[in-house]
Amino acid sequence: MNNQLLYGIALTMVPGVGDVNAKKLIAYCGGAEAVFREKRKNLLHISGIGERTIESIVSQNVLSRAEKELHFIERNNIKVLYYLNPDYPKRLQHCYDSPIILYSKGFSDLNVDKVVGVVGTRNITEYGKTLTERIVSQLSSDNVLVVSGLAYGVDTFAHNAALKNNLVTAAVLAHGFQTIYPPANLNLARKIVDSGGCLLTEHISGVEPDRENFPKRNRVVAGMIDCLIVVESASKGGALITAEIANTYDREVFAFPGRVGDAYSEGCIKMIKDNKANILTDAEDIRNVMRWADDKRHVAKQMRMFRDFSPEELKVMEVFENEDIVYLDKIITNTMLSPTKIASILLSLEFDGVLTALPGKRYQKL
Repeated sequence: MNNQLLYGIALTMVPGVGDVNAKKLIAYCGGAEAVFREKRKNLLHISGIGERTIESIVSQNVLSRAEKELHFIERNNIKVLYYLNPDYPKRLQHCYDSPIILYSKGFSDLNVDKVVGVVGTRNITEYGKTLTERIVSQLSSDNVLVVSGLAYGVDTFAHNAALKNNLVTAAVLAHGFQTIYPPANLNLARKIVDSGGCLLTEHISGVEPDRENFPKRNRVVAGMIDCLIVVESASKGGALITAEIANTYDREVFAFPGRVGDAYSEGCIKMIKDNKANILTDAEDIRNVMRWADDKRHVAKQMRMFRDFSPEELKVMEVFENEDIVYLDKIITNTMLSPTKIASILLSLEFDGVLTALPGKRYQKL
């Protein structure tokens, strides 16, 4: 039995810990198992960890429940994505409040080059159906991974459009794998998995689709993606919550403007007016903002053949050794250089065609 996995699952079950504190505890103690073995007085030295949290860790008998969950995972062929493992979604990994564990039904590469979220109202109109199917179809040539929440309305049409256009799609759930919600999408869920996509959740089995779980689901959608498309939304709703979270994560948000006066265009129009979303008319708008159309790779490779790197530049380039796209936070953490120095190096590398800046404080190796 994998102790890291067992204790990682157990840590998610301790009341009052949460994902942010769980990461602090794991980092301080050196692993999930070590958290449960650490002395109380040492835990008190961790910022944000108080007596109440420590009491929960010490007193909660969660290991037996975690063992049951492992058996459920094995019986149902579920993959566990631990946040420190390479198969965990890298984009989500950089979000401070990302779940330390995701459960996956189906086995998909969640770290492909382009990941797009598509969300919107459950009360989708005929106009919204047309927009959803059209934008997903237009993005099929970009080979994007389509992420949504398996809800009624826009989510359902986004997943179906992805399947129709032979795109891989991932559905993020607000409950455990003992059920599928809404039940009407059970066949859709099966098709997603059978086509090479996956169902994802941070919840253990037995967790029901309660109201408080949907905003948590929305943050996972927002964290996994490069950009978010809001098709239709009323002035309030889950799609706007996802868009707000995406903005806090520095993800690009796109919204169809809709028609003035239509109830399910109000949310999109407001986001565009407030500069919280880019106006979207077709896939070319996304390609331009995301700079997917840039074709600098050949030039950049030629440039690198004749360029000498300084020791500090080499430190930065080492961060890109196993990844083509890296977040600024990771560059700062891995190089231990000052933000000012890194900014200067990145600018120089960008001028010379070695790197290019992407939306969301990310850099791509060319």
